[in-house]
Amino acid sequence: MSQYLMTIDAGTGSVRAVVFDLQGRELGIGQQEWTHRSESGVPHSMSFDCAADWQLVAQCVRQAIAVAGIQPEQLAAITASSMREGIVLYDQQGKELWAVANVDARADTQVRELKEMFPGIEAQFYQRSGQTFALGALPRLLWVKENRPELYEKADKISMISDWVLARLSGEIATEPSNGGTTGIFDLARRQWCPEMAADVGLSHCLFPPVLEPGQVVGQVTPEAAAACGLAVGTPVVMGGGDVQLGAAGLGVVEVGQGAVLGGTFWQQVVNIPADTPPPADMGIRVNPHVIPGLSQAEGITFFSGLTMRWFRDTFCHEEVVAAEAAGRDPYDLLEEMASKVPVGSHGIMPIFSDAMHYDRWYHASPSFLNLSIEPGICTKGSMFRSLEENACIVSAVNLEAIAAFSGHDSDTLVFAGGASKGWLWPQILADVTGKRVRIPKVCEATALGGAMAAAVGLGHFSNIAEAAGQWVRWDRTLEPDAEAHRAYDEVKARWQELYPKQLALVDEGLTQSMWKAPGL
Repeated sequence: MSQYLMTIDAGTGSVRAVVFDLQGRELGIGQQEWTHRSESGVPHSMSFDCAADWQLVAQCVRQAIAVAGIQPEQLAAITASSMREGIVLYDQQGKELWAVANVDARADTQVRELKEMFPGIEAQFYQRSGQTFALGALPRLLWVKENRPELYEKADKISMISDWVLARLSGEIATEPSNGGTTGIFDLARRQWCPEMAADVGLSHCLFPPVLEPGQVVGQVTPEAAAACGLAVGTPVVMGGGDVQLGAAGLGVVEVGQGAVLGGTFWQQVVNIPADTPPPADMGIRVNPHVIPGLSQAEGITFFSGLTMRWFRDTFCHEEVVAAEAAGRDPYDLLEEMASKVPVGSHGIMPIFSDAMHYDRWYHASPSFLNLSIEPGICTKGSMFRSLEENACIVSAVNLEAIAAFSGHDSDTLVFAGGASKGWLWPQILADVTGKRVRIPKVCEATALGGAMAAAVGLGHFSNIAEAAGQWVRWDRTLEPDAEAHRAYDEVKARWQELYPKQLALVDEGLTQSMWKAPGL
């Protein structure tokens, strides 16, 4: 009987389950959008509803099995990935007490107090963990201790959301470095928890579960999970990892110096560096453990690029959506066709959405378009859409330049994956803006494929994830940068770099509202 693998990928905007065969070919997917709502009376919160979201996970698993046309007994192993930073607290019986999604920013006061009460501690912890307090677990745990003391007293373990999926499947709570490292309570070089960091700021040092490496077996599917998800009891459950790092593995980015851009809800720009590379002194770039032992990843993040596109489509492009559906096309394909008729630079339209990465002081200007025109044919849906595509690539280029400056690693080739890579215009814009060759894989669900690699390692089909990547990653197309367009985009990028700080100044003056601001600012 043929065997298959499944990855459950719990992203920011949706959860999906993807089935692969043992050659790394995608066979079926089930997907559900989900919403992480704010907690009543808690500004800037983004709660994670474990009960409701588990039902969506179960639906996705059943959908994926049905679409793939397989029997549950044919799944040889199952693993999970998720958004980073989201955390779950459990009691001694393993029941969820409290959970938040990735960009939960409720701990504003706690971040500020940590910096005031322990001068220099953030920089000290950053040099060890590669993380600042902005999205880390320490301020959030302090928030729970101060605002939900009855829950804090019951808390026995902490895990990431991908670990929570595996715990729901197997009953075993554990974590791994690539996602656990984003708590900021982890040592980059040792790939282990640093409980003393929690103790240093007055938190319990006893919350931290065992650390496994991606590809190690966690346990087996329980009867309860099997009934909920339509799985076979006893199916091996294998440790997965953070969505970006597993996504990098799914793109074949497994060696020092290789880099990728993952274009999803957020855009991440990652470059592999040795695990003993010190994070930059200016704390401007994030550094995370990779799913590959011995490697870390320097990472820049572009906020809400995918969500901004969805907002633009749903708000301004109803006619195009209807026309695309009538023609059996993707609305984004039709919008790219319109944008392709617009010259480089989008008639000077300058979107102000995500800033480049400034991890030590991380906030964004008010969302806006600058330099709009009332001249007919200039400010159109096509030109505005193209300007958003260009802007995501410009911010990516700025982040990649910052990574190269501190790490010394700067390849002439980028791998591009995620929903944004499925288009035909956006990948070319990325090549033209960065001046780098862009390679696009055949499997665009890179994170899920990376998870399948980990599952295959857990079954013994490969000795490690890098070996699996060498055999499974297949390429769809390669795009070369256009030299003339690259020169033009250098000018657009320079103009954006001058304009963005001026827009941030308006936020500082209280005249406009930030799109997102890290806690403590």
